[in-house]
Amino acid sequence: MLKITRMSDYAVVVLVELMQADSFVSVSNLAQHTRLTEPTTSKVLKALVQAGIVISTRGTNGGYSLAATPQDISIEQIIKAIDGPIAITDCANGNEPDCILSDACSIRGRWDGVNTAIREVLSDVTLADMATNHSSLKRVG
Repeated sequence: MLKITRMSDYAVVVLVELMQADSFVSVSNLAQHTRLTEPTTSKVLKALVQAGIVISTRGTNGGYSLAATPQDISIEQIIKAIDGPIAITDCANGNEPDCILSDACSIRGRWDGVNTAIREVLSDVTLADMATNHSSLKRVG
């Protein structure tokens, strides 16, 4: 089954909450509003900061904020930040160099088109798109 990981899903949930904020939001505030644990929220935010999707600042008024507008953050970027490169198979991702079937594989390279199509769709869907159907968004922060 082709499936978005739980952590990528959590990342989208956290980012939708962040996009409602007027200022920096603390981990505890985000965890409370998303109903995720603080350690899970922190783990997600750490990966998003490393990818440049979220910015963080320390101090009394510190916390986390989006690094770009929701329209400029794609679902592809979010998934890559959390899970790494998007690929339907390990060989299409280059992670299976020692596959015992590679020399005789009749479909070698055929997954590339599928991978490209999936990445294109995910790059066309933005954080703003994910939030548009979210009713009763509450402001955090």
